[in-house]
Amino acid sequence: MSFTETPFDRRKQRTEQVARAVLLAMTAAMVIPLVVIVGYLVIRAWPVLSIDFLLQNPVSRMRAGGLWAPLVGTLYLVVISLAVATPIGVMAAIYLNEYAREGWFTRIVNLAVVNLAGVPSIVHALFGLGAFVIFAGMGRSILAASLTLAIMTLPVIIASTKEALAAVPIAFREACWNVGASRWQTIRHVVLPNAVSGILTGVILQVSRAAGETAPIMFTGAVFYKALEDNSLLAYGLLDQCMALSMHLFTLSTQVPDVPPALPYGTAVVLLGLVLATNLLAIGFRLYLRSRKRW
Repeated sequence: MSFTETPFDRRKQRTEQVARAVLLAMTAAMVIPLVVIVGYLVIRAWPVLSIDFLLQNPVSRMRAGGLWAPLVGTLYLVVISLAVATPIGVMAAIYLNEYAREGWFTRIVNLAVVNLAGVPSIVHALFGLGAFVIFAGMGRSILAASLTLAIMTLPVIIASTKEALAAVPIAFREACWNVGASRWQTIRHVVLPNAVSGILTGVILQVSRAAGETAPIMFTGAVFYKALEDNSLLAYGLLDQCMALSMHLFTLSTQVPDVPPALPYGTAVVLLGLVLATNLLAIGFRLYLRSRKRW
């Protein structure tokens, strides 16, 4: 038995083809510019890209040398800020999603989280300057800059963690409660393990923001130039000032004359590579955790 194609079927096929072409064009409109930008940066940076470029300090008033000091400073800022923001953000999201009752206080807290996510980075910088540098007496230091970045990254971590917790089926919680588990036991042993991949999504998003921000660290801990004597990962102290890749790129582009053309592009490529490498590592871990899900 054969079916004859009708005009209605042909219209559906044409509509399907048009929709597919439009969606493909929209995808290409996002991907192609990214590939072009990254390719352009790599081509312009190619003359300076090498292992020595990563392992040497800037020299000759930052007109030569490498990126070791800014690279290590950026690692300090990102790691410390996420180490502070992640547990606080996750615990706040657990309270808001699992414990807090609907009411005016919960609505105010949720509104505050949403509004905090939209605050410009320069405002966070002024807050960090007043709260950590001056009031807390930390001075311009890695610790003050990291805490400022932590405050800035908290809203997204809280929001993404809430969504990940809410995505865990309520039946999982009810099954635990029916066998006598407490609310905290249910959260710890059932809800969090099944939500951890979603929680990592928020953390991944904040790695690039923490690494790429300039204004918050410019006011609170970044310095124009500071070489590391022994090229050690432990050369900075928490109360020391540090160089950072984003600040270094800004400085090379606007403050240092007669910089070799490839040097700022090389700095941009290293910063981009650091963010991509960190994201890929976190995404790989997230995919591993998702593969262990039973639902």
